[in-house]
Amino acid sequence: MSRVEEPKQPDDRRGPGGTLAHRVPDLGALELLLAVARLGSLGAAARELGITQPAASSRIRSMERQLGLALVDRSPRGSRLTDTGALVTDWARRVVEAAESFDAGAQALRHRRDSRLRVAASMTIAEYLLPGWLLALRAERPDTAVSLHAGNSAAVAQRLLADEADLGFVEGLTVPTGLDSVVIAHDHLIVVTAPGHPWSRRRRPLESSELAATPLILREKGSGTRQVLDTALGGLARPLIELSSTTAVKAAAVSGAGPAVLSELAVREELALRRLVSVPVEDVTLARDLRAIWPTGHRPVGPARELLSLTRG
Repeated sequence: MSRVEEPKQPDDRRGPGGTLAHRVPDLGALELLLAVARLGSLGAAARELGITQPAASSRIRSMERQLGLALVDRSPRGSRLTDTGALVTDWARRVVEAAESFDAGAQALRHRRDSRLRVAASMTIAEYLLPGWLLALRAERPDTAVSLHAGNSAAVAQRLLADEADLGFVEGLTVPTGLDSVVIAHDHLIVVTAPGHPWSRRRRPLESSELAATPLILREKGSGTRQVLDTALGGLARPLIELSSTTAVKAAAVSGAGPAVLSELAVREELALRRLVSVPVEDVTLARDLRAIWPTGHRPVGPARELLSLTRG
């Protein structure tokens, strides 16, 4: 039997306050030690763990130096644990079992997280963009249950801040404190009326001052559409009608109740069928960014991250 060289004693200059990472072998080394104990061969243990025998031997020697203990007695007939190595192996088994329990718990948490996705979105995005994105997500994650809350941009932000949603989508100009965002698309607002409205027969574009002074069919305060319009025009006249959804505003405009300002995403079909007419405005640009939002410092993960990737694709 070959003589086993006693490992050098570990450097104690760090003292007992040193981190465990410096004083305790990593899981890979402990798993290797357990495999040697079970198989009685360093080469067999290396093959089981998918590493070379020289790498396994080097890892054992490194662990012995780290602990200051001789763990494995090597000979041409195989490898066996020293008495000290057998004791360390018992401790190693408990550490690895605890790590396996840790891993199982983390997997269970990931499964629970990935089994649901809570989305909050402002009306235009919820009605005209999200359905396609969610269908694509379902193809990737058929087992993820998705819930969607549609509201104005202010309500979406509140749900994110209250941890009632995992990912939000808004249309406003600003992002509230406590939320991070990324631009996912661009949109334009256009003035529309029913074909019988006097504006539908205009030969010259509207001036922004005339639009600002005209009572319009508007979304409620807190909506991204109204925020963009109010900011661009420097104020609005008292609403002709105030409604809480894009669909309701569009229906009122189609009925001839008055002019409205809506996302071009929302009125494409009505314009194509001449149920609504677009009215140009000459001295103002009603453009806006569509954003994904989430709580600051909590970048989307799991299905939320995949949905975000789909929106930007």
